[in-house]
Amino acid sequence: MTKSLLYRLFGIGKIPDQLKAQLESEGIRLQDVGIPGSVTYRNFHRPGRYSSWRRTWNTASLAITQTRLVALVYSRTAIDVPFADRRFRDLTFTMEKADTLQVMFNASLFHDDWSGEIEYRFNTPQAQEFLEILKTASA
Repeated sequence: MTKSLLYRLFGIGKIPDQLKAQLESEGIRLQDVGIPGSVTYRNFHRPGRYSSWRRTWNTASLAITQTRLVALVYSRTAIDVPFADRRFRDLTFTMEKADTLQVMFNASLFHDDWSGEIEYRFNTPQAQEFLEILKTASA
């Protein structure tokens, strides 16, 4: 799978240098940057916003270190959870297609005043390797 057009033209979807240094100090096991992705909201409620169903497309980065999972959307943190955190076990990891990793969870997992389901999709040729590491870490 190729990198997204926004990444190729403008570098949108890369890991910021400060975060990259942190991740490198933790020992990066696997990463992919500038990949196409999406986020889907189902029956989603948060203060000031409601969506019965909404999907937005984005450019994302995904990294797994020795201690945590980090997912960025347009260089903003979408998921940052250590393996030791109890919330990590509440994330559901699946493969939609051979090159698409899905991460699903209840919105209240990270925000007390949110509800509904959030589903991130990351289109990466390394989806299977990401899934294997995440399944091992959650066991």
